[in-house]
Amino acid sequence: MPNRLAHETSPYLLQHADNPVDWWPWSAEAFEEARRRDVPVLLSVGYSSCHWCHVMAHESFEDAATAAFLGEHFVSVKVDREERPDVDAVYMEAVQAATGQGGWPMTVFLTPDAEPFYFGTYFPPGPRHGMPSFRQVLEGVRQAWQTRRDEVADVAGKIVRDLSQREIGYGTARPPGDEEAAQALLALTREYDARRGGFGGAPKFPPSMVIEFLLRHHARTGSEGALQMAADTCERMARGGIHDQLGGGFARYSVDRDWVVPHFEKMLYDNALLCRVYAHLWRATGSDFARRVALTTADFMVRELRTAEGGFASALDADSDDGTGRHVEGAYYVWTPAQLREALGAEDAELAARCFGVTEEGTFEQGASVLQLPVQEGVFDADRVESVRRRLLAKRAERPAPGRDDKVVAAWNGLAIAALAETGAYFDRPDLVEAAVGAADLLVRLHMDEHAALRRTSRDGRAGANAGVLEDYADVAEGFLALASVTGEGVWLEFAGLLLGHVLTRFADPETGALYDTAADAEQLIRRPQDPTDNATPSGWSAAAGALLGYAAHTGSEAHRTAAERALGVVGALGPRVPRFTGWGLAVAEALLDGPREVAVVGPSLDDAAARALHRTALLGTAPGAVVAYGTPDSEEFPLLADRPLVHGEPTAYVCRDFTCDAPTTDPDRLRTALGG
Repeated sequence: MPNRLAHETSPYLLQHADNPVDWWPWSAEAFEEARRRDVPVLLSVGYSSCHWCHVMAHESFEDAATAAFLGEHFVSVKVDREERPDVDAVYMEAVQAATGQGGWPMTVFLTPDAEPFYFGTYFPPGPRHGMPSFRQVLEGVRQAWQTRRDEVADVAGKIVRDLSQREIGYGTARPPGDEEAAQALLALTREYDARRGGFGGAPKFPPSMVIEFLLRHHARTGSEGALQMAADTCERMARGGIHDQLGGGFARYSVDRDWVVPHFEKMLYDNALLCRVYAHLWRATGSDFARRVALTTADFMVRELRTAEGGFASALDADSDDGTGRHVEGAYYVWTPAQLREALGAEDAELAARCFGVTEEGTFEQGASVLQLPVQEGVFDADRVESVRRRLLAKRAERPAPGRDDKVVAAWNGLAIAALAETGAYFDRPDLVEAAVGAADLLVRLHMDEHAALRRTSRDGRAGANAGVLEDYADVAEGFLALASVTGEGVWLEFAGLLLGHVLTRFADPETGALYDTAADAEQLIRRPQDPTDNATPSGWSAAAGALLGYAAHTGSEAHRTAAERALGVVGALGPRVPRFTGWGLAVAEALLDGPREVAVVGPSLDDAAARALHRTALLGTAPGAVVAYGTPDSEEFPLLADRPLVHGEPTAYVCRDFTCDAPTTDPDRLRTALGG
């Protein structure tokens, strides 16, 4: 019999709807039930493409005896961390503070007042490697609750007090300057892996936000070291197994330092961020390799993640059926020499093995290899390699595909909108721009209410119940601003302004300018989450600073610019010390240090060829954070177009920053020079 999760929209929760565990979704009713029965709450947090979440579910939550024990002694609450990042953040902070580490699945035991008192992540069904079994943990928690209640209450109270005192040091209200940017670059240089690209050791995550900072820093200062780190890291990643050499797109991370073996799940946010990174790298260098990676990543998102409603699904699973009925990580993506011969014949299989680094020993499990693109001597026949790639992709499509988490997350769709709009504009791919517009339309139609308040998720055309958090407002506004610059449609600027109005009134501390991850009127948890550091995506804090700054450049709004500058104060404090975790904040600071520049392009019509050439030149400028308005002289779509006449009847570009404007120009080359293109 299905439990209470059967009517949820989250694919992760629906995966647990037929468990024998009597799951509750996160709700006041669940905690009221725990209070009524005088039992603790088991909070289990995960997400649909999480490998170890699936393992623990199979081992423990599908076990009837475990479910019966849980039903007798606990109220069990299941949370999708992607739907409720606020719940996840608050309790993950507690787990990390108590144990020194965290991860998913996250297992937390709470009082009926939602105060945590015991923590963990994955627990095996039997004792293993010094870990207690899940049943032992449950038994221990039950005994403590029944016989040592005062001790449990003391622990829970201390944890909540400790969390409430963990306030962020904002530093000064001054945003980072040249000195802080240089210190951040030096710190990154020290952590840089010069042989393999990237930063730090294994596991290795794509440093998308840091690369954006490096590209912007190079554009502003001419630092060749910054550009070299960005370009080399991008090349190593794209040649590694973390990059899908057949279908495009990137996996979540590499388990090794050499980018060879990925954790195979493919997330929308990684691919949106990396698509934009490679497009920006091409813009800075003209690299054909970067261009190809940007386009294949964009095509992957549209082909495999776009939903019937026009949004973009969250993720593809790491696991899939290996053909024998077993779900195995990476089964969809890896190849043996024998499988290559079956797909291609002996001669082309030998070429494929050399080109993609497939060996008899294998680079993964059971003699299989993750496809790479190793640097080799000699030249491969490009047409023949492309033929091999297409045939392998077609053969792979016959395998059982990984599952797809098809919920639409507002923030991640905002990132995808920005990436697809810019990539489509750079490479003359109007279909990509149209895909960005389709996703933006869905967010406006389904996720925004009449007050422009956001819902975080939707699925199958139905909005979820959970309110948007700061990253949703910030990333969607960022996507809309990019769309406004690319399309010349001012409505996207208006929508961005509505979202940022919420940031100013509901997420910002009026005294300090600090930002919270949840709105002032959101559900109150044991702590109001607040984190200015990047994780897998830009922090909501720094993403909001960037969108506020871009909107201020478009409109001249002093309130938005001041809010951006105040928000960047924390980056001034953190950036030089932990630049790997403040990459987007540092990138926004680069935009502030450069102005950012405001570009208005006017033409007799939007379809005028010369006007479009000027518009494209403006979009290809590398000046950090530059905003572009495009329209006719009499247009009221953008404030930047006001009082911008044609010069001698020809399409004209105006470039301003810091209340000073260059002479208007009709020459794309002069505009390119003015914008560092």
